[in-house]
Amino acid sequence: MLRAILKNRRVLASGWFVVLLFFTALLAPFLAPYDPAKMHMRYSLEPPSKRFWLGTDDYGRDTLSRLIFGARISMQVAVYSVALALVAGVLLGVVAAYWGGMVDTVVMRMMDILISFPPIVLAIAIVAFLGTGVSKLVLAIGLLYVPRFARIAYSSALSVKQHEYVEAARAVGSSNMRIIVRAILPNMMAPVIVQTSLSLGSAILLESGLSFLGLGPPPPTATWGVMVAKARDLMDIEPTLVLWPSLAIALSVLAFNTLGDGLRDTLDPRFRELERS
Repeated sequence: MLRAILKNRRVLASGWFVVLLFFTALLAPFLAPYDPAKMHMRYSLEPPSKRFWLGTDDYGRDTLSRLIFGARISMQVAVYSVALALVAGVLLGVVAAYWGGMVDTVVMRMMDILISFPPIVLAIAIVAFLGTGVSKLVLAIGLLYVPRFARIAYSSALSVKQHEYVEAARAVGSSNMRIIVRAILPNMMAPVIVQTSLSLGSAILLESGLSFLGLGPPPPTATWGVMVAKARDLMDIEPTLVLWPSLAIALSVLAFNTLGDGLRDTLDPRFRELERS
């Protein structure tokens, strides 16, 4: 599986970008040339120069530094929220598929109700109820993505559950927990991994959208969505202020989506058979 992944050019290209984005977010305090909240009023709306590589905003804050710290917020929200959705969704989906009956009906109907709401509307409602902040965004986006993982885990677990090795494990007296952990989960992780990559890109886009609407971390925290929102009033004066955060959002979402598509093509045997034919 690892050899097949490493042979996929889309996975390699997007994977390197994701790694670069991850280390940029992790090492933001060391990579940023200035404090992202520090104002240099005498250099307000400075164009790109040797002092400020990407220029400054209307408060004289370094755009590059704010862009780097914005990557940190976006990655933090995306990783934590998707991890929350992954654990909760896979747990609910596997439990519903394994036990079936009333458990199946209750759990999956709850997921259907959640997934029926438009994502951005439900996210706005949750954040408006909980309040602003990084932890509130993580919880809101995590709850929003739980049904996605639950449905994928449910369908995968139903398929794996029918295999002979699961019946053999049950016949020799293995406990339900052992069957789930040793027989079902390892054989259903391929679609979950693909969904994780796709959800990370969607979470970055959703976090940026909520920050753009003023529902993200409060000022002066630097986020890509806030940078776009503040720069839209200055497009006639300095259009690059909108360009840089918009480009960062677009490239990050594209990288995660391309990575997910590449992993799907590599890990899903149906797509490998289509390529061979």
